[in-house]
Amino acid sequence: MSARHDARRLIPPALVLAIVAAAFAALLTLLADLTRERAATHRESWLTQRLDALVPPSLYDNDMLSDRIEVLAPASLGTTEPVSVYRARRAGRPTAVVLRPVAPDGYAGEIELLVAIAYDGSLLGVQVLSHNETPGLGDAFERREPEWLERFRGRSLEDPPQRRWAVRKDGGEFDQFTGATITARAIVKAVRSTLEFYGRNRDKLFADD
Repeated sequence: MSARHDARRLIPPALVLAIVAAAFAALLTLLADLTRERAATHRESWLTQRLDALVPPSLYDNDMLSDRIEVLAPASLGTTEPVSVYRARRAGRPTAVVLRPVAPDGYAGEIELLVAIAYDGSLLGVQVLSHNETPGLGDAFERREPEWLERFRGRSLEDPPQRRWAVRKDGGEFDQFTGATITARAIVKAVRSTLEFYGRNRDKLFADD
């Protein structure tokens, strides 16, 4: 019998299993780390594209993803979770913010938004990040009527007046989608509330950390 064969016989089966299990666990950990890194990179790229679509390049020369703060304002921003605020600056001067509020009263639950506001309080744009609206309702602002969200661009708390910040069915300025009044109402309300929050807190939002 060879020395090599004798050595194999001396290794307990339990130890072999333990070594294999440890190697497998290490491999799984490595794969999980790589997956998380790839997912994080993808999320950052996706969000950067969204921010770039809302804030004109002429308005900022900073990295908005890095120039970010978190705020808590459940009554104004629709969630008890911290809300991200991305700040745009040009030559060090504040020019705009993009907030991630939630419309809590959508037809099928929460609707997460991106609301971009210029320093003077006018809207640069609104996008829907996520929703649970049923097909045919939630997709109204994504496929059937993608221009609907464009109606917010350039608006402010003075345009229209506060009493007109509602869908037409409620006596307001904004059209609702066909068969999706609740969804439209929730978004209009959330955008108006976000503008009001910005108006009350503009200086704090741009304050140095």
